[in-house]
Amino acid sequence: MQELIEYMARNLVDHPEDVRVSETSGAHAVVYELHVRPSDKGWVIGREGRVANAMRTLLRVAAARKRRRAVLEIV
Repeated sequence: MQELIEYMARNLVDHPEDVRVSETSGAHAVVYELHVRPSDKGWVIGREGRVANAMRTLLRVAAARKRRRAVLEIV
């Protein structure tokens, strides 16, 4: 799922080489932290958070197929 997040983010930003995703396992879910350049955050978040919400939805669906829970945080 980490590759899915990287793929989506790299196709949105102006500096794809600076995209990093870190994974932290919690008690009930896996938390993915997406790191991008400060100038690229607007592209990842989108107007009114629409792009970020779409990325979170796709991640939730991919995690549900593996019977897991996942959370995306944009840092």
